[in-house]
Amino acid sequence: MGSHEEERLILEDGLTLTEVSLYTGDGSVDINGNPVLKRNTGNWRACPFILGTECCERLAYYGIATNLVSYLTKNLHEGNVSAAANVTTWKGTCYLTPLIGAILADSYWGRYWTIAAFSGLYFIGMCTLTLSTLPFSKPTGGCVVGLGTDSACPSATPLQYALFYSGLYLIALGTGGIKPCVSSFGADQFDDTDPAERVKKGSFFNWFYFSINIGALISSTLIVWIQDNIGWGIGFGIPALFMGFAIVSFLSGTSIYRFQKPGGSPITRICQVLVASFRKMSLGVPDDATLLYETLDESSVIKGSRKLRHTDEYRFLDKASTVADAELKSGDRSNPWRLCTTTQVEELKILLRMFPIWASIIVFSAVCAQMSTMFVEQGIVMDTSIGSSFKIPAASLSSFDIISVILWVPVYDRILVPAARKLTGKERGFTELQRMGIGLFLSVLGISAAAIVEIWRLSLAKELSLTDEPVAVPLSIFWQIPQYFLLGAAEVFTLIGQLEFFYDESPDAMRSLCSALALVTTSLGNYLSTFILTVVTAITTRGGGAGWVADN
Repeated sequence: MGSHEEERLILEDGLTLTEVSLYTGDGSVDINGNPVLKRNTGNWRACPFILGTECCERLAYYGIATNLVSYLTKNLHEGNVSAAANVTTWKGTCYLTPLIGAILADSYWGRYWTIAAFSGLYFIGMCTLTLSTLPFSKPTGGCVVGLGTDSACPSATPLQYALFYSGLYLIALGTGGIKPCVSSFGADQFDDTDPAERVKKGSFFNWFYFSINIGALISSTLIVWIQDNIGWGIGFGIPALFMGFAIVSFLSGTSIYRFQKPGGSPITRICQVLVASFRKMSLGVPDDATLLYETLDESSVIKGSRKLRHTDEYRFLDKASTVADAELKSGDRSNPWRLCTTTQVEELKILLRMFPIWASIIVFSAVCAQMSTMFVEQGIVMDTSIGSSFKIPAASLSSFDIISVILWVPVYDRILVPAARKLTGKERGFTELQRMGIGLFLSVLGISAAAIVEIWRLSLAKELSLTDEPVAVPLSIFWQIPQYFLLGAAEVFTLIGQLEFFYDESPDAMRSLCSALALVTTSLGNYLSTFILTVVTAITTRGGGAGWVADN
């Protein structure tokens, strides 16, 4: 955005140019802890390093995740149910470990050092995983359980299993320090107190997700093809190399980044509010909110956080900031386990208000989990040929989800948002909740399209008596494109909207934690998918039946 546009936004916000400080107004500092000049740091100038990091890291992650179910079935000889369950469990863990990284970032290390430290673990995991594949470095076509013979595939040794799963879960731990921090760290480069930069921050989330999908596109096409046709050693080695590039990219921007100071443990502050509230259960809350305890200083006692205004919801929690008679007499207000500030109480209230939105995304995540499991297994038993000789890997169809995202991000950012802004008068066109709601509707259409294709495939299998035959059904895999494309559009609305919502609504000193909570929906969605798959299999295989999700 040019300088004239920035000036226009500032003036529209009721400020004069001379009122805008040369320094950031959100408390950000440089790597040495000094106040930072706006013109020399942050903003879009810092974003290429962060977006490059995310692109390379996601290429590494999806280079493993996209085709993992094929590796488990073809090389480790797991059945469809077991392979799908292992993939969703691992992916669920990848999105659960961000709670660890978020707590460390918000409490002690800050986002920058958390990303740097966990990136090292991630890289070690990638290298370990690559080492585990060396005995399987040749192509393994025709080894799918139920569709061919297993005799051509070498058996895995206990050492190889140990290396494989150690590397896999080191990656899960490594991503736990990156995922909750990198989007927030990118958004930290834009000053909330500057109206021009605030608008840019909304655009940043769109291009952040765009970068994710550029990396994912390369993985789901080129990397998957290499894994299926050249070998798993090089197929996993290339993602490991790109993880190394991600670390280099991130560290290269250190001198121009803006940093937010960690504010202490958010979990401790939450517990303090709960304990103080219960201790004062019998105490009445004053009607006048100004009588609730808050420091007289202009800044909050929580490092890296601005003061929060009192709200009327969840008034029981206000007991934690109600000054008791004994505290009035003694003047001692130093024990946060007995008396909390209004800002501290409001932090917990914000988390509680976020909960319904957070819970609604879990089912959406369960739907998205099907793209790397059941959609791939559906594609494996369809006609994957292009022409007379070339066969497309089933996992590569996920590239249409990514292409959909890559197409929709600029359309949303450059066309839909300006149009909606004129209609609604809102800075970002749509509210975050409206954006997520549109995405949820699109996800219903996407999973419905997948169901229609599966009904068609099964009817063809029965009609041609192929139900128990180790051959694919003569139905082109390209009929899967609509389901991938619709879910890609749903991601642009729901997941980017979720990123914006959890960053904007979260307290200053809890942004990594709130980003992690957003990611936990993906984890719980994967676990929900595993649970549904397990229950459906258990019910439909009673009496010796093949079940709805059979290995053939």
